[in-house]
Amino acid sequence: MRPARRLALVLLAVATSGCSGLRYYAHLAHGQAALLAKREKVAAIVADPRRDATLRTRLAQAQAAREFASERLGLPRNRSYTSYVELGRPYVSWNVFATTEFSVDPITHCFPFAGCVAYLGYFDRARAEREAARLSARGDDTAVEGTVAYSTLGWFSDPILSSMLRWSDDELDGTIFHELAHQRLYVKDDTAFNESWASFVQQEGLREWRAARGLSPPAGKAGARDAAFTRLVLDLRERLKALYASGLAPAEMRARKQAEFESFRGRYAQLRDSEWAGEPRYDRWVAGALNNARLLPFGLYERWVPAFEQLFREAGGDWTAFHARVKALAALPKPERDAELARRVPTP
Repeated sequence: MRPARRLALVLLAVATSGCSGLRYYAHLAHGQAALLAKREKVAAIVADPRRDATLRTRLAQAQAAREFASERLGLPRNRSYTSYVELGRPYVSWNVFATTEFSVDPITHCFPFAGCVAYLGYFDRARAEREAARLSARGDDTAVEGTVAYSTLGWFSDPILSSMLRWSDDELDGTIFHELAHQRLYVKDDTAFNESWASFVQQEGLREWRAARGLSPPAGKAGARDAAFTRLVLDLRERLKALYASGLAPAEMRARKQAEFESFRGRYAQLRDSEWAGEPRYDRWVAGALNNARLLPFGLYERWVPAFEQLFREAGGDWTAFHARVKALAALPKPERDAELARRVPTP
């Protein structure tokens, strides 16, 4: 999945401190209310011959996938993804990621209900960019990433968004599975667990959804390239982490930091030109300004996916048994939960 497509979780909770927190909450509340006011029932659109034929066809399939999610995957049966919103913009929200200058760890933000997360989400791009500029002015590395979908964890009936229709049918249907998984289970302060779990549900759910319609498994080439690029970025992050722990003087650290980014560009070019036969999938991202914050989204969605694959096998491929095992894992303290997941990850 490309970075700009990564799914946002817009937090509908009051920030924990100060007037700026209240202003942020007001912005989220206003943005969410505006979306809710624009919802149209998918069933009404599909049944209306005056509406665009392609839109009607795609929404009809999305509704079939939505029904499959509840019938076969054990995901919530509610009104989420039974309505549609035409946004009139390419992204529904924008996330602001930030780190300090010499760290690959995110500056986190904590909320009473959703716990601590590695970003702030905004419905307005200008607001997101102002926040990024404020953090940059104090010396932090920042990144603003547009997002096409998000979850309110079941607090509201989340709609299908016009931004989601930029994707293929597989990506659209898989996203519905992913977001419904968040509604079924969400663990405070554990983004890697939440996103890996939802990503596995998306991956396996899509495979079963295609099989149910007599289709072959999803093509793996693009996914394999995404995984290879993620590994490349995570390797860069580890290199930077070692650099920042070296105790060098700031000026020397700064120079070596930029050298690491240039070296990364060279490794990417070699991967693209050799194994990918010149496929420019990530050229634009790599050519942009690189900093610590731009690396943050990578790895959040994949870290524990192999562990959940193993857990699904242990459950005999039965979704009810699998959900029960995941719920039991979620109830463990984080160190124990991580240890249980780690022992299920195959060794290279």
